[in-house]
Amino acid sequence: MTTPKFTSLVDMQLKSCERFASRPLFGTKRDGTYGWTTYAEFGAMVAQIRGALAHHGVGKGDRVSVIANNRVEWAVAAYATYGLGAQYVPMYEAQLAKDWKYILEDASAKVLIVSTEAILDDVKDFPDELEALERVICIEADPSEENSWANQLEIGTAHPADPYLPSEEEWAGLIYTSGTTGQPKGVVLSHGNFVSNINAVHEIFPISPDDVSLSFLPWAHSFGQTCELHCMMSAGASMGLAESVQTLIDNFGEVRPTLLFSVPRIFNRIYDGLQKRMEDESGLKRFLFYKGLEVARKKRELRDQGQESAWLNIQYGFFNDKVFSKVRDRFGGRLKYAFSGGAALSREVAEFIDDIGIQVYEGYGLSETSPIASANSPEARRIGTIGKPIPGVEIVIVDPEDPQKVLPDGEVGEIVIIGPNVMQEYLNKPEATEEAIYDLDGKRAFRSGDMGQKDTDGFIRITGRFKEQYKLENGKYVVPSPLEELLKLSGFINQVFLHGDNKPYNVALVVPDFEALAKWAQKQGISDTSPEGLVKNDRCHARIGEELRKYSDGFKGYERPQRWTLIIEEFSTDNDMLTPSMKVKRRNVLKAYSDLLESLYDEG
Repeated sequence: MTTPKFTSLVDMQLKSCERFASRPLFGTKRDGTYGWTTYAEFGAMVAQIRGALAHHGVGKGDRVSVIANNRVEWAVAAYATYGLGAQYVPMYEAQLAKDWKYILEDASAKVLIVSTEAILDDVKDFPDELEALERVICIEADPSEENSWANQLEIGTAHPADPYLPSEEEWAGLIYTSGTTGQPKGVVLSHGNFVSNINAVHEIFPISPDDVSLSFLPWAHSFGQTCELHCMMSAGASMGLAESVQTLIDNFGEVRPTLLFSVPRIFNRIYDGLQKRMEDESGLKRFLFYKGLEVARKKRELRDQGQESAWLNIQYGFFNDKVFSKVRDRFGGRLKYAFSGGAALSREVAEFIDDIGIQVYEGYGLSETSPIASANSPEARRIGTIGKPIPGVEIVIVDPEDPQKVLPDGEVGEIVIIGPNVMQEYLNKPEATEEAIYDLDGKRAFRSGDMGQKDTDGFIRITGRFKEQYKLENGKYVVPSPLEELLKLSGFINQVFLHGDNKPYNVALVVPDFEALAKWAQKQGISDTSPEGLVKNDRCHARIGEELRKYSDGFKGYERPQRWTLIIEEFSTDNDMLTPSMKVKRRNVLKAYSDLLESLYDEG
């Protein structure tokens, strides 16, 4: 077995800041240009904030929480906390104040760090209302303020604290699950949990100090935190911080990343955007684009069979140079690899991204597994799967009714994960911990709640999530999320929600892509192209129906929505219908639209 490179996140950060001292770590856009913080500068700030937190009484076993989007100070506070033997508890700016309060109380956080004065105003009463919370620090507060970040740097300089090197068993932090089916649960992860993932990534994927990512996945989520923040830092690589998801295209051109860490939602937007762009191009450009995709598909299919064609290679070289390179230029021109996680990526989109010359590596995991459990890699890659278990991890498929029964290859069951990446516990929830972690043949095994199957080569496919599964009146089971993702490949559909629990058939709520639908409506001579007018228009309703039928062509008959209705308001974190990691809160959508959904059954 390969000797682990790191024993804790503190060990990793100290080694990286020494080894890569002069190299750029974080890029932040200010006054229109990106400026870069070096590893040495970052290490110095970590030492200052570690001293400040120690001066405020933070020590081993205490918890420091943060409400902030990705920024240099987020990472500084994280590693400063680890270096005191304390635990870091991140939250999202997009969460509601009641969620922040619940997590702070559940975690018994001692110090809270917030990004903006607006958030500070929302939480200013928390220290009086929460027994454990003693102090709130505001990153963007005026430097003259006692609670400002600038003042903390001065305090830390005056009161230095040596770093504490935790053992692998000691807790590093809490990541609160999204709470799609109930209150968020605090997933307790140790230093050993995190570094087992980091060390495994180094074994299967070559990230080098020359690599750069455009960071927009929230570090408060396990995927962004481990796969990007910790893994990139451990390799001496660089991260340019995106201004927002809305500015990604501009930021791609400025940061020029070589690696992309993303979730299916972003890949779907890339796919949809390029498809729509081609519709507006000249006939020749459109022909060349789709002809190039056809050649790329044939080349890929031969490659998957272990074969190649010299003539196809020549053709692909032409299209890659004349067509696909222009597409890649929109992402900075250097993008080589894209990593997808957080949810299942549709095969169609994965193949599309791959065909335009960006290799896609899909992986799988949960907050409870630190998060990576399996991944495709350069040595073992199969599009449409989540790859094979990472080094040191074992994945088995079990009968969900009898989790001691391991199913043979090819059968669908519950994915169970065994390895050093499995969480310690759910904080303050012993019953939930006992439900999730059990003994399987003398091994500590985690029940994922996800449905999947393993092929004879060891590649794993996700087929859905048990908790989302519902049964129609005819006894047929439906797993909605994968079906919804496929329907959203339509350029006319922004969001879709399938429903049919204990009903005769599936129905759908559809949030149209109003820009695309309005453009189509204008061509049809429809005068009212406002969202309100479009959702009431029978021809628009019928057009969405055509898209639903087209993109559900591969569904089983009972899975296809038989009736649908159009709505204007997107599911979002603001209306509490999306989690901060962009998963649909199904119970909240059902509650808000129950009457509308029921009316679809009343129609016939």
